[in-house]
Amino acid sequence: MMETEDQSEFCFPQLINISCRKPTSHWSEGVLLTVLLAIISVVTVVLNLLVIISISHFRQLRTPTNLLLLSLAVSDCLVGLLVMPGEILRQTSCWTLGDVVCLLYNYMSYFVTSVSVGNMVLISADRYVAICDPLHYNTKVTVERVQLCVCLCWFFSLLYCSIILKDQLTHPGKYKSCYGECTAVVDYYAGVVDVVVTFILPLSIIIALYMRVFVVAVSQARAMRSHVTSVKLQHPVSVRAKKSEMKAARTLGVLVLVFLLCFCPYYIVTLMGGSFASYLMFVLNVFYFNSCLNPLIYALFYPWFRRAVRHIVTLHILQPGSWGDNIV
Repeated sequence: MMETEDQSEFCFPQLINISCRKPTSHWSEGVLLTVLLAIISVVTVVLNLLVIISISHFRQLRTPTNLLLLSLAVSDCLVGLLVMPGEILRQTSCWTLGDVVCLLYNYMSYFVTSVSVGNMVLISADRYVAICDPLHYNTKVTVERVQLCVCLCWFFSLLYCSIILKDQLTHPGKYKSCYGECTAVVDYYAGVVDVVVTFILPLSIIIALYMRVFVVAVSQARAMRSHVTSVKLQHPVSVRAKKSEMKAARTLGVLVLVFLLCFCPYYIVTLMGGSFASYLMFVLNVFYFNSCLNPLIYALFYPWFRRAVRHIVTLHILQPGSWGDNIV
């Protein structure tokens, strides 16, 4: 009887010497974790689809900044649609889909992470130009240039992941220690490059840009308050535009801050290793949960997103000419 109970803890009891142990020994724990992660996955997909449909459908929302948000929403939607379900399978049951599917899952995980980081850098750069050089923003940041930057971000993320995971691309399942697991292992030098490229370098750029944005925004706010009466009388449109840019900077600053709060713990735990390894799955889930939080930030701070969602839910977007509606 004891032997049967011991064997039931393995993914493949018939291969007990080379089989992995099941991730969760208690059935109730596995079901609870599966349901929780599945709900988060579905909510992530639905909310980001609303962002994608809103910006894609309404002509008024196709601004350079919103195109960056659209790119971020696409990567977040892929997290909910592909990465989270794979993570549910990895954390709650044995991996039975084979080495090739495991490779595709790991590749997609690295890919969407890299794209998300790139999008955050682009969003920070967009706000930097808008606040620190507002007179030349419309000439420097055009829809065409943003589209090019977004395409380059996705292309280089694809190329970067191919280089980082080149060993696994040529030898799927090379690093697995037992049957029933799906792991992504990179060598020491590739790991160092990955930490620098996807953590240290973008983190430094984002913090540097937003520190500059914060300093300039504070000085502009003080100047606007001290001259608000005279400027309102002479240039009311300019004042409204300036306030709009400041509000956008604050909103996107919250977006970037939340991203960093979800992003940094994963890399810190990864770098610390050792006794912190038990927290790896938790901080990884926190990082993926960021993809669900981003649309909630839009809903909280952007009235246009709430109006767009109302149009989508009521199927108003199916009416002819709805793409030209004024929702800003």
